[in-house]
Amino acid sequence: MELKSRHLLGLEGMSKDEIELILETAVSFKEVLNRPVKKVPTLQGFTICNLFFEASTRTRFSFELAQKRLSADTISFSSAGSSTSKGETLKDTARNIEAMKVDMVVVRHASAGSAQFLSERLQAHVINAGDGAHEHPTQGLLDLLTLKEKLGSLEGVRVILVGDITHSRVARSNVLGLQALGADVGVCGPPTFIPPHFDRLNVKIYHDIDEAIQNADALNILRIQLERQTLGLFPTVREYHEKFGVTRARLERASKPLIIMHPGPINRGVEVDSDVADSEHSVILDQVLNGVAIRMAVMYLLSLKN
Repeated sequence: MELKSRHLLGLEGMSKDEIELILETAVSFKEVLNRPVKKVPTLQGFTICNLFFEASTRTRFSFELAQKRLSADTISFSSAGSSTSKGETLKDTARNIEAMKVDMVVVRHASAGSAQFLSERLQAHVINAGDGAHEHPTQGLLDLLTLKEKLGSLEGVRVILVGDITHSRVARSNVLGLQALGADVGVCGPPTFIPPHFDRLNVKIYHDIDEAIQNADALNILRIQLERQTLGLFPTVREYHEKFGVTRARLERASKPLIIMHPGPINRGVEVDSDVADSEHSVILDQVLNGVAIRMAVMYLLSLKN
C-alpha cells in the first residue's frame, strides 16, 4: 500500500486505506520520538523548503522539528522581509524554488488553492500546511490519530466540531477525514459560523452547545478568530462564551465524559475554560506530539513517490 498522489493537498478524495497508512506510519515514528536519540537518517540528503506566507507557530515548528528528526536539509521562508513583500508573486517564488532543486515544499498561504497552484508548477512534492479556509490536512490527520489512540476504531464515534466553522480549514479536513474512517460528524456554533454548504457534507448541525455535548463522544473546539470580530459575526466575546463556551458545568451535565480537543491557539475563557482545556479529559498536548509524528509520516511516504 502506498499513497496515490505525490502531494498532500487535502483529505478530500483520500481513501480510508491511505489515511490509515499515514496513521500507522506515524505510530512507528512516535517510537523514534520516545528514544534517547530522536533522529533517523530517513530523509538524509533531501531538501525541504518551508514556505509560510501566514503567521504560524505550532504548525511551522512541528514541521521543522519533524524534518530535523528525519535528518532532512531545510530552508525556512516567511513572507515578512522576503521578496513577496516587494511584490514577487507566488508563481515567481515557485520558479525560484524550482531552480534551487528543492525536493519538497511545505506551504501555508491565505489563499485557498495555493498548494494546488504550486503542485502544478513544481517537480517537488507539495504539502499543504493550510490554504485559506480550504483545508489543513496534517492537522486533520493528527486529530484522527489522537482519537484513534483514545478510542480505537472511529466507526460510529460521534465527533462534534464547535466554533468558527466558516473560517476554519481545520474543520473541513476533520470532517473529510473523520467521515472516511466511519465517524459520525457534527458541527456546532451560531448560524453565522456555519457555512451554508455544510448541510451537504452529511454532518449534523447544532446551534445549542448543550444539545451538542449530549450527543458527542468527543468535542474538537475551534479557535474563535477574534480578528474577525469586526465583521459582526457574533455580538460580543462574553455573549459567545455564555452561549457556546465549553465549561466544566456544561460537561458535568453530560451523560458520560467527553474527549476534549483543540487545534490551538486557545482563547481561554472564550471558546473553552482553562479548567476544561487542562482537565483529565483533554488530549490537547497529545495532539501536539502527534503532529510531529504525522508530519514525519507524511514527508516519508511522499518521499517514496517519484
